Amino acid sequence: MTDAAVFSPAQRVRAIHVSEILRITDHAQALKRAGRPVIVLGAGEPDFDTPGNIRHAASQAITRGDTRYTVLDGSPAMKAAVQLKFKRDNALDFALDEISVSAGAKQVIFNALMASLDPGDEVILPAPYWTSYADIVQICGGVPVSVACGEENGFRLTAAQLQAAITPRTRWLFLNSPSNPSGAAYSAAQLKPITDVLLDHPGVWVLADDIYEHILYDGLAFATPVAVEPRLRDRTLTVNGVSKAYAMTGWRVGYGAGPRALIAAMAVVQSQSTSCPSSVSQAAAIEALTGPQGIVAERCASFQQRRDFVVAALNRTPGLHCRVPEGAFYTFASCAGVLGKRTAAGALLQTDSDFCRYLLQDFDVAVVPGSVFGLAPYFRISYATSMAQLEEACARISAACAALT
Repeated sequence: MTDAAVFSPAQRVRAIHVSEILRITDHAQALKRAGRPVIVLGAGEPDFDTPGNIRHAASQAITRGDTRYTVLDGSPAMKAAVQLKFKRDNALDFALDEISVSAGAKQVIFNALMASLDPGDEVILPAPYWTSYADIVQICGGVPVSVACGEENGFRLTAAQLQAAITPRTRWLFLNSPSNPSGAAYSAAQLKPITDVLLDHPGVWVLADDIYEHILYDGLAFATPVAVEPRLRDRTLTVNGVSKAYAMTGWRVGYGAGPRALIAAMAVVQSQSTSCPSSVSQAAAIEALTGPQGIVAERCASFQQRRDFVVAALNRTPGLHCRVPEGAFYTFASCAGVLGKRTAAGALLQTDSDFCRYLLQDFDVAVVPGSVFGLAPYFRISYATSMAQLEEACARISAACAALT
């Protein structure tokens, strides 16, 4: 009888782990199943149902038998819907062969980096950033370059910071507006100094992650880099999807638009992984992008009410401070004021991770530490849940802070 073989992971994934956000959420859900009254504020998923007209479009596609493979990177009808969306919402014109459709915006990003990065190429990530960015960069052989964007500038990258971060190995700059996790958004005027720097560095490409485009508050107009500076069009990939605005996270449809050569290379990558996105999901996404849009604004207004409540509640809590985010459905609050204190059990809170662990273990509230997003000491709340849940969660967080000594 021989010993069991020992699995050795590939070098490219040894330093990569399952998303910390998913790990925290899974742990919290397990506690709920065990009977704990846990409120989970970790997942970046709208609590609304997919609108009825979109679900009906999917049902009709199944009835018609539209359940086979489509064109590799999106059916012609799906690409036409994306083309229409960019023209209607962003005044951008893209040909169908400048558009790629994948199984979620995450796959669009993965395909782009797999198609473009050589070992050692650098990708600038303004921090705080979505956790998957850095891991995808590393899996694809690149080097994530984190640039700390402090609260004093609204968690936004400055032109001076960008200039200082660019090296001969820089291949991409990621810009996510509105941002996960901070909710920070760039106006056109705030993007312009960034695009001006990029004009002086023709070897640096831009990945604009616009997935939260339609979740923007207080009348702020959405801005995307290519619309601000058209001269960047030939080296920008604009990424979006239907998951957040239309509550379609499980449908797994994302899309990107950019230069033909990049889109073609991304298709090669996708051809050897997932092939085409789901045909039924594409039918639903076509309806989402081309059908009535009123529900998007209605749901955005609901998110804004929740934002206002959570921000006010956190700012009333001693030891916490929360900036008002411009968009998305997250708050990114500082917990610096509670670090150095002790819990009722005598545990010393030294980091934002300690604080978040304390909230879950002692008060049954699951949130995500800012260190996961590359900037501490903060914690992220997803307020994409009911007002009743938010009220109870904020009350528990306040009680948790009051119990510290």
